[in-house]
Amino acid sequence: MKNDEIETMAGSGLCSDWSELIQECLINIFSRLTLEQRWRGPMLVCKSWLSACKEPSLNTAFDLDYRFNSRIESSRWWIPDFEMKMDCMLRSVVDWSDASLTEIRTRHCSDSSVNFVAERCPNLLVLSIRSCPNVTDASMFQIAVRCTKLREIDISYCYEISRESLVMIGRNCPNLKVLKRNFLNWLDPSQLVGIIPDEYMNACPENGDEEAAAIAEFMPNLNHLELRFSKLTGKGLFTICEACLNIEFFDLSGCANLASRDIANAASSLKNLKQMKKSNFYVPRSVMHTERYGHWRLYDERFQTDVFRI
Repeated sequence: MKNDEIETMAGSGLCSDWSELIQECLINIFSRLTLEQRWRGPMLVCKSWLSACKEPSLNTAFDLDYRFNSRIESSRWWIPDFEMKMDCMLRSVVDWSDASLTEIRTRHCSDSSVNFVAERCPNLLVLSIRSCPNVTDASMFQIAVRCTKLREIDISYCYEISRESLVMIGRNCPNLKVLKRNFLNWLDPSQLVGIIPDEYMNACPENGDEEAAAIAEFMPNLNHLELRFSKLTGKGLFTICEACLNIEFFDLSGCANLASRDIANAASSLKNLKQMKKSNFYVPRSVMHTERYGHWRLYDERFQTDVFRI
């Protein structure tokens, strides 16, 4: 049914009771709303509207990332009750999608809902689950085995996910082009104090080069790679650049163990590289003591920061 036909029906009084609109009309109308708008409005009106919101064609994507990006990080996002809400919403959409869900972008879910995704979403192409302290290798293994069509995965700030998950995903998802494995700013955690639990902030994985080796060996077809605030060294970076020759976008912001020359030398083998974000990061004066760095110019050159420049 076309848009003008729907408007004619409504204007002519043929459907004075909106709850009696046929499903086709409701689905057409609700398709213009975001996921959040449907959850806050139509789903709460009546059974027929709720039924229309469960239409699989309206549930091919679960995208809440824009809501997280538009707000300042909140401490309440890190509590169990919030995680339960995210799990509930994700499981519902997965169930309604009838295996048609192809894109998931959310945060603060758990192994429970991710396992449910693995079981019910064989056509999944995008999985972005940043900041999930309770997503582990267990659910990632299920994703790797069951969601083999994956093209993009974002497991940034998920510290219970290890190198083994990268190996499994790389082995089983040959179409993977985008990997985002960023870490919290462990160099200056001051902005996150009181928001993110201290024990989680201090749990930043130390095996940057091991993860780099896994990426190089099992994800050679990547064209987009993000490793912000990773602890990899020049050795790990060279390993990636020698194997992943198709990289076009590479983000190494905040990688404090990388010297400028390491980045320049390693990147020289990436002939398709279009954009490289280097290890520029801000070191606040409050946490730096210039007396410890007699050769501050060398430090400044290595990390490419303007902190000491006058």
